[in-house]
Amino acid sequence: MNEPAFQDIARFPVIRYYEDAFRKATGVPLVVVPPEESTRRRSFGRWENEFCALAAGSAAGCVACLEGQARARRGVARQRGPQQINCFAGLTDVAVPVILRGRHVATLMSGQVFRREPTQRDFAMILKILAVGQDREWEARLRKAYFNTPVVTADRFEAIIQLLKMFAQYLADYADRHAIAHSTDEPAAVSSAKQFVQARVVEPITLAQVVAHVQVSRFYFCKLFKRATGMTLTEYVTRVRLEKAKTLLVDPSLRISEIVFASGFGSIPRFNSAFKQHLGMAPTAYRAALRSQLPA
Repeated sequence: MNEPAFQDIARFPVIRYYEDAFRKATGVPLVVVPPEESTRRRSFGRWENEFCALAAGSAAGCVACLEGQARARRGVARQRGPQQINCFAGLTDVAVPVILRGRHVATLMSGQVFRREPTQRDFAMILKILAVGQDREWEARLRKAYFNTPVVTADRFEAIIQLLKMFAQYLADYADRHAIAHSTDEPAAVSSAKQFVQARVVEPITLAQVVAHVQVSRFYFCKLFKRATGMTLTEYVTRVRLEKAKTLLVDPSLRISEIVFASGFGSIPRFNSAFKQHLGMAPTAYRAALRSQLPA
């Protein structure tokens, strides 16, 4: 069986789905990073806290941010559990490991929030560190971004950690299933078919399309795919769509009808039937179970 590396995991579409759903649900960014420390500061992408992005643009801020991220990643690697760190500017970051078969294969990083209301005195101290060589326009932008940074209560921050832990476990399970389904001796036609499905999961997918893509006969492909995966192509497409739907259900702002079409099912009855058949519960019950794991 393949041992998934970070490079394999980083390509999973489910990561992009979850990063977006997590931001919508919590208001804070999420990024999935390699387990090893880096010599460069890791950006949180387009949803990164504006203050953090501006601070990292200064020489002193870049060094301090990198050191903070390194501490979080070292703590995760050592403790194999969630780690919180306070950066030089008083913001809190959190890191959660993804553990697969005892191996630390990735780290989820989030946060960039305050745990208490910042003060003008706090900002003045930060400005002394960061403002070297900067103009007044930059200082004004930094001030605005600093005081616009979200302030997160203890209960809400604990909810953020719980969501990260849930996704870390889900991602480990997903990677494990992916490794089992993609053995090293998997036929090229099967691998190509899976990639075709994953790239077009929200579109209607027919056996004829897949056969034309992999360029083998219909009979041979069906026999080959079933032998390699234990599933028919239709069953595999359904599984891929369900994985996407499960991730989208994390986002409380999405209606079930929106999730149905965003995951490629096309109809609510078909979605409800497939979900209950494979997971043993209705989508609404699954969403309620997710919410019950969070603090009130």
